[in-house]
Amino acid sequence: MNNSYMSQQKQNGRVIAIVTMFFIYAMISFVTNLGAPIGVIWKNQPEIGGSNVLGIMGNFMNFFAYLFMGIPAGKMLTKVGYKRTALIGIAVGFFGVLIQYLSGFSSGIPGFCIYLLGAFISGFAVCILNTVVNPMLNLLGGGGNRGNQLNMIGGTLNSLSGTMTPMLVGALIGTVTANTQMADVNLVMFIAMAVFACAFFILMFIPIQDPELGKVTADTVFEHSPWAFRHCLLGVIAIFVYVGVEVGIPGGLNFYLSDTTAKGAWINPEAVVNAATIGGAVAAMYWLLMLVGRLCSSFIAAKVSSRQLMLIATTVGMVLILLAIFIPKSVTVTMPLFSIMEGSFTSVVVPMSALLLVLCGLCTSVMWTSIFNLATEGLGKYTAQASGIFMMMVVGGGVLPVVQNFFADMMGYMPSYFVYLLAMAYMFYYALIGCKNVNKDIPV
Repeated sequence: MNNSYMSQQKQNGRVIAIVTMFFIYAMISFVTNLGAPIGVIWKNQPEIGGSNVLGIMGNFMNFFAYLFMGIPAGKMLTKVGYKRTALIGIAVGFFGVLIQYLSGFSSGIPGFCIYLLGAFISGFAVCILNTVVNPMLNLLGGGGNRGNQLNMIGGTLNSLSGTMTPMLVGALIGTVTANTQMADVNLVMFIAMAVFACAFFILMFIPIQDPELGKVTADTVFEHSPWAFRHCLLGVIAIFVYVGVEVGIPGGLNFYLSDTTAKGAWINPEAVVNAATIGGAVAAMYWLLMLVGRLCSSFIAAKVSSRQLMLIATTVGMVLILLAIFIPKSVTVTMPLFSIMEGSFTSVVVPMSALLLVLCGLCTSVMWTSIFNLATEGLGKYTAQASGIFMMMVVGGGVLPVVQNFFADMMGYMPSYFVYLLAMAYMFYYALIGCKNVNKDIPV
């Protein structure tokens, strides 16, 4: 009876840990996707002067942290274990969001710099949590199909959270003016800090046994590295540009639709009410289509190769971006949107280009997994090293949007999307030619 009770207690603890990891999985995209909608607030401050480059810098700082933390996060996992690594990531995330919240108490450039510091620290946290959540869910599920199932559920919650973030921020700020402040989105910050705090205390009291992670010995010293494989090297570049495309398309679209100046999306900007709400809701539809795309692709992945998926997705993506660039904003379409505050669907007239860019979410939904599979095929014992490098290349999610917004300041929003068109073209090349393993003579 006592053994049965102890077993039940252990099972209850595992369930609580799994639910906690689901919340952390959701918080990864929640915190990451704050960059673009909050950037709308900062870029409209008088001291920032409407600069899109400066507005997207919070997003840049969040992803820039991956460059420094990608490989150390993996080493931390090996050294201190799953649970402690997760606790460190959660604690860092709490303080990162706290600093962003505190930036609202200072105006102008000082407040902006505090916000960027908070975004950078949050990036460290998200990188750490990205490294630990997948294997931890697999561990809690007991590995195999059960572990994969938990990761799929976590991935779904991650996409759902990414959908809600721009929608919620946009609904809170309505139309952005010079008087809009960080304090207007305090609710979002409080939600993030509360989830991090609860997750930390719950996880701290749940016993989790780490698996044997293995030791590096003389027998495991590698003669080469993933860089020796051309298809892996080109795949690293593909991951870099992919994350930039994935994050940059909806981020730039949010800026475009939230802009109530003449260069924004609207024919008559003065007549637009709640432009930021519309921008956030439209960007959210992109993330929602990514969720739909991931669910649908899971049913066809066994029948369609990663290479075929990439070729189809990049071809369609290039066509959609090209049309979005050249169709004038006077060509409009009625688009269904979900109002998070009212809990109901509504509709709004937006430029046709906005709908085309939203549809790109279906294309980008299959790219990360496809590129990873193609780039690691045939790597053998070098796969783990390649995974660490890929985590570093997530920095592309910060770099490409800055480049795009630099051109947006120069030539306008839609023409600047040529940056993502070129990135799509490179990924098409990678799927067509670059993914072929020409280094099969290297022992793996």
